[in-house]
Amino acid sequence: MTLQQLVYFLAVARTRHFTRAAEEVRVAQPSLSKQIHALEKELGAELFSRARGNITLTPAGEALLPVASRILSDVDTARLEVAELVGLRRGRVRVGATPSLCGSIFADVIKRYHDAYPGIHVSVTEGGSRDLVQALEAGSLDLALVIVSPVDADRALTVDPVLREELVVASAEPLGVERMALLDLRNHPLVMFRPGYDLRETTLAACRGAGFEPTFAVEGGEMDAVLRFVEVGLGVAIVPSTVLATRALHATPLTPGTSRTVGLAHRTDVAPTSAARAFRNVLMSYLRGAEMPAGVHLVGE
Repeated sequence: MTLQQLVYFLAVARTRHFTRAAEEVRVAQPSLSKQIHALEKELGAELFSRARGNITLTPAGEALLPVASRILSDVDTARLEVAELVGLRRGRVRVGATPSLCGSIFADVIKRYHDAYPGIHVSVTEGGSRDLVQALEAGSLDLALVIVSPVDADRALTVDPVLREELVVASAEPLGVERMALLDLRNHPLVMFRPGYDLRETTLAACRGAGFEPTFAVEGGEMDAVLRFVEVGLGVAIVPSTVLATRALHATPLTPGTSRTVGLAHRTDVAPTSAARAFRNVLMSYLRGAEMPAGVHLVGE
């Protein structure tokens, strides 16, 4: 098995077409097909079903896909790490954060990092915590600010808690109370995030722990869509208080006070690159010296 064969395999898996895959990797189509056949012979299993020209992954191909992506990502990281030994004058760092943090502190952190290391390309992924965890595991992110959760305790990640975010009930109109008990949410339809958002699981678990199954007004949205649905009065949503700073929404604290812990995560089996370590240092320096948005606190404070 060679790295080039894995590159060809991923190209065919992406395009579902041998000719287009060959064009993508700039190789003659017969050469690509020959390498795919050699890989299948090496593994002892067909990777693609070629029935009537319709190219689909076989179960063996489905099993190889995430492994091949991870191998090539690790090789790319190794190349970058060697290149970065010249002194962080060039390179790349891939970072991720939840929408509440991308919309509050992350822009300032990236600006500070770019000023310190202008030769390093920064790629940012915004998403739900569970999506970010999967991206870290797949090797497509170097670092991510994710929600610390017992569900992910057995993941192959190192997670250092850094922040606490307060959670509130967002509504289009005042709810008539200074604080709201979780049980009171049974009288309000919820606007619910799509699967992959930690807030979805947190909200569902909290409601079930209070003894009721929540009613959904609408579900499946990203953060911006959820807030917009709340703004037009479809229902209420449990969100970090920071995302309401620029929204015409009312925030009602929960009782008892509810928060979630955010940690900086990376894969345990792969040492962070020099660029990633520098990003972590800039992030932590910023968090220690900056005035935090309302509802965000450093762990330990």
